[in-house]
Amino acid sequence: MSLAAGSPSLLYLHGFRSSPQSWKARLLGAALAERGLADRFHCPALSHDPAVAIAQAEAILAEHPACTLLGSSLGGYYATWLAEKYGLPAVLINPAVVAPLSLEAYVGPQTNLYSGEVFEFTAAHIATLRALEVPRITPERYWLLVEEGDELLDYRAAVSRYAGCRQTVLPGGDHSFTRFPDFVPQIIEFCGL
Repeated sequence: MSLAAGSPSLLYLHGFRSSPQSWKARLLGAALAERGLADRFHCPALSHDPAVAIAQAEAILAEHPACTLLGSSLGGYYATWLAEKYGLPAVLINPAVVAPLSLEAYVGPQTNLYSGEVFEFTAAHIATLRALEVPRITPERYWLLVEEGDELLDYRAAVSRYAGCRQTVLPGGDHSFTRFPDFVPQIIEFCGL
């Protein structure tokens, strides 16, 4: 299914226990607002429940079909599934390549890093993440941005998973992708904005 009509916009999908208040989301939102494009930036507060988070993203895509996806960490996992389902381009920042495996250690009570909301992450959520695994990707859809110093996820898994895609692999850094400000103009250009 392809949703390509309409004005180009950007759908930002944040990571696990994150929110639209993350520094990357705020920086990108501010950069688009400065260019008069605030109405083209969509950054929902994603549910901790993967099925609900996907439904939230799909509701935005139904209204704004010409989106480029930008996914950070777990948001990168979601962005991959959405990019393949809807034929959309995606920028992935330190994506959680094997989210069901990497998040198994988080089953139990969790706290959102920005809102302070406490929620229960369950084995059923892990099963939903498994159901969202994409067996094969379409390399030309993606731009992978990773830092080798990511302390939470092994950047090499992303480099391997997105082989054949446009890739920017940088030394140092951390899971937050410390050089994000340097790439904001290129991300906006990639999105056709």
